[in-house]
Amino acid sequence: SFILSQNFKGVIIAGGETTVTLAGPVGRGGRNQELALWASLRLEGKETLGALATDGVDGPTDAAGALVDATTRSLGDPEAYLMRHDSYKYLKKSGDLIVTGPTGTNVSDIVVYLRP
Repeated sequence: SFILSQNFKGVIIAGGETTVTLAGPVGRGGRNQELALWASLRLEGKETLGALATDGVDGPTDAAGALVDATTRSLGDPEAYLMRHDSYKYLKKSGDLIVTGPTGTNVSDIVVYLRP
């Protein structure tokens, strides 16, 4: 957050795997889709975030992840989808899913944040 609070402009690339804690009935989605939808609530202007599984499979879906910006949240109430862990459904409606199919490789998840 220090970098972001200092008028940072550029790209941040991170690798690893986020953790999502599930409780109760859940919808469809994966950890990268959930991270991307959560980030869309915080992005401003032309900020963009992409989160994807390098193996092409994020959770029990056909998506590798999602590429989002501030307009992603314009469909209304992404928080409700996050509460149900149903990010896939929201991101499919918004057209922000990244679908690659299985890639045959796995070098972790990748998150790319852009602040132009």
